[in-house]
Amino acid sequence: PSTRRHHHHVYVVELDARAWNEPRFRKANRFVQRYGLRLLPALYEVYNPMPYEAAREMEVELAIALREAGYGVWQA
Repeated sequence: PSTRRHHHHVYVVELDARAWNEPRFRKANRFVQRYGLRLLPALYEVYNPMPYEAAREMEVELAIALREAGYGVWQA
């Protein structure tokens, strides 16, 4: 058995609605720093921590689910 700990995480950050007014919203992660209001751990904490590949896959799956629920999503 591997002794390596899983140390990768996915996060969900609620952004201020003003982020939608930024034409470059989908192009840069700085919007989290500028418009981030708070983390939404109820949407991601059950998955963390996880191996790197699982985190990569979960980021995509979580983004799809949030988009389908009507959220605007930007992925790093």
